[in-house]
Amino acid sequence: MKPGRSGGLSPLTFWIAGAIVAADQATKALVRSRLPLHASETIISGVLDLTHVRNTGAAFGILSAMDFPYKAGAIALLATGALVAVGLFAAQLSPHQKLARVGLALILGGAVGNLIDRVTAGYVLDFVDVYWRDWHFWAFNVADAAITVGVGGMLLDLVLPRPHPAP
Repeated sequence: MKPGRSGGLSPLTFWIAGAIVAADQATKALVRSRLPLHASETIISGVLDLTHVRNTGAAFGILSAMDFPYKAGAIALLATGALVAVGLFAAQLSPHQKLARVGLALILGGAVGNLIDRVTAGYVLDFVDVYWRDWHFWAFNVADAAITVGVGGMLLDLVLPRPHPAP
């Protein structure tokens, strides 16, 4: 099977994933260099702040409050396993599943971006803080946004009708 023609991972998958990793790591480097831990800068009053926080747990802060030996390593290992599974799934997609391919490229890029943080720092740096009055969404980053949009693309690919080839 040739990548991009009859299944497999296309070069576009790697370009999209690479762009996400680069954007994610660049924005995190900016936050680290310009915003002290737990400091906030208002972008849109009452709606959006940049807030430097560390997520030592998994997605949406799951396991953040829990502490156990080798937690960072265990979460990094779990994330690596999920990344491998997504890569294997992406390699099996039909070339006609363009939306799913883009979605998986976004997921791969986001997963790699966050995995870099987990392996190098033991936590993921989050900084986008969306809120309304007393309600706060979990802080997130570029990688998280790419994963979310990628999952949306995958779901759309599942529910949108596909053209049937002529007999």
